[in-house]
Amino acid sequence: MSVTDQSPAAPDPGADPAQAALHDRIAADSLTTRRDYLRIVATVSGGLAVGGLAVAGGVLHRHGDSDGPPDAKRVAPVLAPGESVAFRFPGEDDRAVAVRLKDGTLVGYSAVCTHLACGVLWREDRGTEGELYCPCHEGVFDARTGEVTAGPPPRPLPKVLLVEEADGAVWAVASARSGESDKDAMCREFADKRPDMAARLGCPAANAKAVERRERT
Repeated sequence: MSVTDQSPAAPDPGADPAQAALHDRIAADSLTTRRDYLRIVATVSGGLAVGGLAVAGGVLHRHGDSDGPPDAKRVAPVLAPGESVAFRFPGEDDRAVAVRLKDGTLVGYSAVCTHLACGVLWREDRGTEGELYCPCHEGVFDARTGEVTAGPPPRPLPKVLLVEEADGAVWAVASARSGESDKDAMCREFADKRPDMAARLGCPAANAKAVERRERT
């Protein structure tokens, strides 16, 4: 039975005034409940629709959207196999997660689902390597690559590039856009403002500028 069908039966014409008054009160409460229910459904549905359009149209903030290279950020003093840590990088609006896989591999990703921007969680007990999971619409991402393995997300998770120091400390140093390679991400972020690093990475733009400088001299 639908919500709009759940109306109380009409009172018996022969009922006493007290019973009639009780029926009128129940009917009014039922109408209020139905109206509240429909208003809530409309609000939630509208919010999801607007959110989906905003993500699709690029209105909402996307991970790694910044004007320049970020400052490196220490995200954990040490990260053991199977452990994860949530942090913000490159900005305070950018949720991220770092994970140490069981074989010791260190990976980092945006913790914002590429479907409707819900939070992504690390689940160590799923599969052979664990998985990154979005509970809003059952989206699942491969823990080793960030690629979509189930659900509606249209793109892989953007990567957060991590480095580990000799003492075990884990640092976030750069962020990649969805589908962008690590090298392309580093070249994009460092080519203009840190040309020495870009040159060491072998970035095409940095190499071209180096050749141009040599020709001028």
